[in-house]
Amino acid sequence: MSFTPSRRQFLRTVSGTAAGALLPTSLWAGKKSPNDRPDIACVGVGGKGWTDSNGAAKFGNIVAFCDVQEAPFAKRRGGFVEAAKLWPKARRYTDWREMLDKEKGLDGITVSTPDHMHAPVTMTAMQLGISPYTQKPLTRTVHESRQLTEFAAKAGLATQMGNQGHSGTTYNTLVKLIQGGAIGKVTAAHAWSNRPSWPQGVDRPAKTAEVPSGLHWDLWLGVSPERPYAPDVYHPFKWRGWYDFGAGALGDMGCHIIDPVVWALGLGAPSSVRYEGPPPSKETFPAWERLHYEFPGTEFTAGDSIRMVWHDGNKKPTHEEANLPGDAEIPANGCILVGEKGVAVTPHGKGSIRLYPESDYRDFKIEEVAGGDHYERWINAIKGIGTTNSGFDYAGPLCETVLLGCVACRVPGETLRWNAGKLQFQNSPEATALLREEYRKGWEVAGL
Repeated sequence: MSFTPSRRQFLRTVSGTAAGALLPTSLWAGKKSPNDRPDIACVGVGGKGWTDSNGAAKFGNIVAFCDVQEAPFAKRRGGFVEAAKLWPKARRYTDWREMLDKEKGLDGITVSTPDHMHAPVTMTAMQLGISPYTQKPLTRTVHESRQLTEFAAKAGLATQMGNQGHSGTTYNTLVKLIQGGAIGKVTAAHAWSNRPSWPQGVDRPAKTAEVPSGLHWDLWLGVSPERPYAPDVYHPFKWRGWYDFGAGALGDMGCHIIDPVVWALGLGAPSSVRYEGPPPSKETFPAWERLHYEFPGTEFTAGDSIRMVWHDGNKKPTHEEANLPGDAEIPANGCILVGEKGVAVTPHGKGSIRLYPESDYRDFKIEEVAGGDHYERWINAIKGIGTTNSGFDYAGPLCETVLLGCVACRVPGETLRWNAGKLQFQNSPEATALLREEYRKGWEVAGL
């Protein structure tokens, strides 16, 4: 589907109006009575989008969906064809702009696209008074995160980022343990992932190919610079490693795994970040990295500042640096909080929290904190019942912290000093220039 002048005008008109004058919050929040099921639209219904759309469908009505690939795709959950079968009455689109132009009265929207389209879809939806559930990372750039956070604060919408572990038992239990003093004041933290499971540290391939039938390549590119289609390089999964489309292993998993560290310790914005790893590639994130963050201390930390190290590329923290005995199991993905009295090892995904030294905690009972359904909290908030727990007021700053590391890996050899208030690095104009990227001509969204 080609990009027509009417759609360009739609983006500019909607964005310009909303940026200048917000509707009263009462017209947006709690539009449905507690007994109603909100009307939901979905952008992206394959892969993670299939999980998100089905998660929303448990509590709301899927009345419309959009996906840039109309043809079935091998080894991909769900997709356009399957969504049409599951929700035969839902109206179908390939262009999210057309969907938002035509669908009136939407209460919520799930945004499950590649990272580069999170902010444009989410901002446009919010400007139309639609409550978004947006996949992690909330955005691809720091500037986008700040803009979504600030707009959401004024709009009064039910916002939620898709870091579903924030609603889970494990992370809620960890927060209670740490803030209750189970390991004492925290002196250091580590977070890590075995990702990437896709190519990083690579160059753009010379090969190109005809766009497969049923894939709307220009719509998939969206706000990013135009480039030719290449088979098995970007779509449908390997886009995460490319600067133009994703945020690398850190962006993919950091909003999950750094979350409990920030949450448990009550951390604000970091004061600095430093990259350790291979020299940067021209267009892709590194094959592995260690990112050294420093944060101002809080009531839950031992000093005036605290360091957290992020590790990826299947490089975990060592037992020595995590103050663990040599036989302690370090999971494939997770976080470690080192305290004055003990160490908490928390896996991401399956598994339970382990406290060390084991001899000191043999009789210690970990009281689990019950979790909930991340989608249900969002849908309930749309209906005016309770609030979301990873709304953009929390998720936006968390995403900023994560994405600072995505900038640092492109500016090696420097400890980048961060000024969150001014949204700039105090000692690196080069790094500051990477906080924001221009959208492709014709795809501009006011406020971004």
